[in-house]
Amino acid sequence: MSSNVNRRKLIKQVITGSAALATGVAFPSKILAAVENENLSNILKGNINHTACRWCYSKIPIESLAKSFKSMGLVGMDLVGPSEWKVLKDNNLISTMCNGAEISLTEGFNTLQYHDQLVKSYTDHINYVADAGYTNLICFSGSRRGMDDETGLKNCVTGLKKIMALAEKRGVLIQMELLNSRVDHKDYMCDKSAWGIELCKQLGSPNFKLLFDIYHMQIDEGDIIHSIQTNHTYFGHYHTGGVPGRNEIDERQELFYPAIMRAIVKTGFKGYVAQEFIPADKDPIASLAAAVKICDV
Repeated sequence: MSSNVNRRKLIKQVITGSAALATGVAFPSKILAAVENENLSNILKGNINHTACRWCYSKIPIESLAKSFKSMGLVGMDLVGPSEWKVLKDNNLISTMCNGAEISLTEGFNTLQYHDQLVKSYTDHINYVADAGYTNLICFSGSRRGMDDETGLKNCVTGLKKIMALAEKRGVLIQMELLNSRVDHKDYMCDKSAWGIELCKQLGSPNFKLLFDIYHMQIDEGDIIHSIQTNHTYFGHYHTGGVPGRNEIDERQELFYPAIMRAIVKTGFKGYVAQEFIPADKDPIASLAAAVKICDV
């Protein structure tokens, strides 16, 4: 009896930060490791729709992962394609960012030779996503390969316009991810928010947005909170990650995620914030639980 009471008390301390004060640890992932199996969903504040990316936990079977996601209050799982949607539905989760229509990160809409394949694949997947009751479908610009940004922009507009009418009709948001080209994805074209925003403007569709990856944009341009405050109407989804290294988002890295999350909430954002860090600590689920608490403002 007293053990259960102590566990619940400890969870509340973790959420409120009083445990951090008591232990001297800013974000106590070790404490969360001891309570990771507790259902925390009723303690979350409800201002952020929390989710996390499937690929960061690829060693964990999706059935087990889905149960862990649900127990900690996540609403869904990012970057899950049609073949695994049933597992999510069985656990009352949604695919918060669908994938599977893309060719690759490097072969995207900025290259005309890929358009026929991409248009066919995205046409099919827009219907899959809508029929499943989901909303978001990821896409990528592709690599430059010596192409100038203006040509790449023009080519993206040409290709994406061929699918946007269907996306609008079916209520699906096509979201192009912003990735850094300095460290992780050399030569990727959509590596600056200004380029992506111009693409949004030229397409002129309410169903085309940018997936603002905080980790990537900190590396390539910084000024994260100002970008969110100024350009949030173009951002339809957010990803996290510790800088540098893309590991846990706690005090060991340079970004202060509570302030970033408060900036997102202040914009009135009602979409999803997905954890996309690669756990470096021993217990990846405890690391994820800690990250959810850090971002639950």
